Amino acid sequence: MKQGIHPENYRLVAFKDMSNEEVFITKSTVKTRETIEVDGTEYPLVKLEISRTSHPFYTGKKKLIDTAGRIDKFKNKYAKFKKN
Repeated sequence: MKQGIHPENYRLVAFKDMSNEEVFITKSTVKTRETIEVDGTEYPLVKLEISRTSHPFYTGKKKLIDTAGRIDKFKNKYAKFKKN
């Protein structure tokens, strides 16, 4: 393994799934601007659209998550090309 190619600034970071408000903490080097308090400790915060707690593959549920209205935007944008 090559020496000196891996980052040295690992720290505990909170990742929050915005679809179900689940928070999990792991080590990461990601840069963040926001923080969150979990169990009395403040962590840097990374917001996720989907994670292992809400992804259909892991949950076994077929659930459509459209937090930004992207499906409606797509349908409206391409409605003029719809074949009748």
